[in-house]
Amino acid sequence: MKDMIEGNPLAAFCEEVLPQANEVVISKQYASAFFGSSLASMLHAQGIDTVVLAGCSTSGCIRATAVDAVQHGFRTIVVRECVGDRHPAPHEANLFDIDSKYGDVVSKQEAIAHFEKM
Repeated sequence: MKDMIEGNPLAAFCEEVLPQANEVVISKQYASAFFGSSLASMLHAQGIDTVVLAGCSTSGCIRATAVDAVQHGFRTIVVRECVGDRHPAPHEANLFDIDSKYGDVVSKQEAIAHFEKM
């Protein structure tokens, strides 16, 4: 399955978020970044307890990853301005649901302020 992704221009990184040489890249095949990947064990092995989510399909991939993150014991944060969906209604409904049940939905400004403190 990985070969199907490699070289596909639709799966290429945007220039603004190209991974650095020392960053791990996990190619996901399912809605959740955790399902069928070594992401949870890799993060646990490094002592990481929080995940910050950004990406497309709030009602699909972001929600599935948020649910799995909680089920793997991670604190989950979704950055509101860094996620999107095809239509505002499912996008907002899923942000509301994630914030109510699975994690915290925060503004980009809040997320940046937190990282700057670190």
